[in-house]
Amino acid sequence: MKIGLLQCDHVQEQFVHQHGNYPQMFSNWLQQAKMDFSFITYEAIKEQLPTDPNEADAYLISGSRHGVNDGHPWIAQLENVVREFHDLGKKIIGICFGHQLIAKALGGKVLRSPNGWGIGMSVNQVLRPKPWMTPQQEQFHLLVSHQDQVIELPFGAEVIAGSAFCPFYMLQVKHNLLTVQGHPEFTKAYSKALIEQRQQFLGKEKAEMGLNSLKLNADDRILAQWTVNFLLS
Repeated sequence: MKIGLLQCDHVQEQFVHQHGNYPQMFSNWLQQAKMDFSFITYEAIKEQLPTDPNEADAYLISGSRHGVNDGHPWIAQLENVVREFHDLGKKIIGICFGHQLIAKALGGKVLRSPNGWGIGMSVNQVLRPKPWMTPQQEQFHLLVSHQDQVIELPFGAEVIAGSAFCPFYMLQVKHNLLTVQGHPEFTKAYSKALIEQRQQFLGKEKAEMGLNSLKLNADDRILAQWTVNFLLS
């Protein structure tokens, strides 16, 4: 399977050597599901986008330090691609920023959360199990790094998983769109580095809470398998 990675940011230069850039992170993550795949990377942040939906079998929209409401032209262009490809039934996976962008592109609403930053390890309840969610789990843990959240669902979206902190954490739209607020491609080491770098504006209490949450294990392998199952379903 060829996956088109719509890359919406770059890992900061000081972290690349140890943690890799996003294409490497996503490749490492999905390899856990032992699927035969290859990536074709589009730097969406530089307005590099597929012109033909059949350039890849499926697409994955990455996270970003930018917000979907920032008003950059490349964001509007990416929203147009999402709407076009969705109408054609193309499968698209949205991660963090990608989750929010898909929701906004299809009529949902994204705003800065009054709950503040989500950092470290999130704990999420499965609310609507799907056949592709094997092996089955009632809850799962994923690393997060976000201020914004989807607060109004796009038309046709089902809430697959959520928490009190982030009610619309995982969404499915029809048979072809799957989005998640978390970062299954992150490692705990990378999450720790981000929290430590941002400690000054996160505040000591929030940063310590995020660092302490890293004692939990991430279910990134489970999410890799679910994602592959979804893409092949």
